[in-house]
Amino acid sequence: MQANDEIGNGKEMSLEVLRVNKRKKPRNEVDEKDAVEQEKEMKKLESFLFGNIYAPVEFGKEVEEGDAVDNDSSLFFVDRSANSVLSVDEDDGQVLEEEPKQRKAVWEDDEEAKANVNIAKVNRLRKLRKEEDESLISGSEYVSRLRAQHVKLNPGTEWAQLDSEPRNNKYSDDESSDDEDRAVVARGYKDVGAVDDLLRTNEDFVVKSSSKLLPGLLEYSILTDANAEEPSSGPINSVQFHRNAQLLLTAGLDRRLRFFQIDGKRNAKIESIFIDDCPIRKAAFLPDGSQVIIAGRRKFFYSFDLVKAKVDRIGPLVGREEKSLEVFEVSPDSSTIAFVGNEGYILLVSTKTKKLIGTLKMNGTARSLAFSEDGKQLLSSGGDGQIYHWDLRTGACFHKAVDEGCINGTSLCTSPNGKLFAAGSDSGIVNIYNREEFLGGKRKPIKTVENLTTKVDFLKFNTDSQILAICSSMKKNSLKLVHVPSLTVFSNWPPQKKTLHYPRCLDFSPGGGFMAMGNAAGKVLLYKLHHYHDA
Repeated sequence: MQANDEIGNGKEMSLEVLRVNKRKKPRNEVDEKDAVEQEKEMKKLESFLFGNIYAPVEFGKEVEEGDAVDNDSSLFFVDRSANSVLSVDEDDGQVLEEEPKQRKAVWEDDEEAKANVNIAKVNRLRKLRKEEDESLISGSEYVSRLRAQHVKLNPGTEWAQLDSEPRNNKYSDDESSDDEDRAVVARGYKDVGAVDDLLRTNEDFVVKSSSKLLPGLLEYSILTDANAEEPSSGPINSVQFHRNAQLLLTAGLDRRLRFFQIDGKRNAKIESIFIDDCPIRKAAFLPDGSQVIIAGRRKFFYSFDLVKAKVDRIGPLVGREEKSLEVFEVSPDSSTIAFVGNEGYILLVSTKTKKLIGTLKMNGTARSLAFSEDGKQLLSSGGDGQIYHWDLRTGACFHKAVDEGCINGTSLCTSPNGKLFAAGSDSGIVNIYNREEFLGGKRKPIKTVENLTTKVDFLKFNTDSQILAICSSMKKNSLKLVHVPSLTVFSNWPPQKKTLHYPRCLDFSPGGGFMAMGNAAGKVLLYKLHHYHDA
């Protein structure tokens, strides 16, 4: 009996233990669920504060619902670099390419976006333009360009420049300062390169990178006279740069042909040649740079060989009784010299044999000539007020038309790009024509320049056809520079503080950086054009 009682008590105790265990089991499950929820909440809060650090999202994959994090976490990110960089996934080491991100300013003025600034109206703001016809810009764009202009004018000192070695660590602490510089310099500008390269250079950021010359004001500096070492005792009739841009030719009525090495400072004289029986009316290099053709009011002319340093007298031309060969032009291919002859004749002479190879005949007197850019055609004008176009391969005049408002044509010039030509008359009018439209039948010039009041003696386009120089030797300071793209005259030329005297000839260096002007006082004035970096 006692044994049975012990057995019964044991069963009751085991049943009690089972009941207690059953009661504990639900409690443990609740505790585990609470712990899981707390852990998820902690991860959620940490992700909210520090980003998605436990389960980084891969590009191109959607986040599962169970692992999704609040969208507000995307507001916080680590800006690792201003450029596109490679980031490493902490879990699987996968390399991900990040898009470049630009930090926003902490505070922006709402009034900047509403305001408009006219940068074309005020002279000192014109340098901020990126296009020549640009005028109104927004206030924020105006602020951005002012900052860029400040960086341009204050590039910094050498000791403050970063080292030239590229930084391998893209996650350095000073990335924020680079990003701030990027926001200031690059805002509103196209094709800005890598920020590191941009901030390590002192090159210009605006305007001059586009190679477009802006109208209005011409930026230039007055340099030492080109012939300061040996001025001419008579009027200068010819100045021309050699194709190497360092050698300048000057010639005039003192019968001397001089060569100077142009550096803008000393301008050393290289050689001086005296032509005994010919006051020089014009001298010009052959485009290949091998010879100089010298002519005056004589029935013969001279050729100076630069290599042999030898002067040869040529003429009179066989079959012609000319009194003067002082007006001539050399073809761009250095094959032909065209002289203005008597009674409307144009004489074509070979540069190799120096023999007459052909003649052209105008209806009126011939006064001025100009070759096309390829040397296959010749333009001429004169006493009948018409402009002739000649095909030198056939010797035929294939086009003839009246120069609008012209009675006597005195000068001609074609642009190096072949698109334009300019014609001057004895009334001081200069007409600029589109050559293709003129040959197509349109007689109206695209621009009539009326800034001169006396006979136009000289016309010259610069190398890139953005500047046209027009001058008259009959009046002091009678030299104007025309901005060809806008067809307007530069308002700050000629210089007010320095007289040009009576200008007679002018030339631009091959790179456009120098401009030389000869006057009746025997001086060759030299200027540096800041827009052009090369001589």
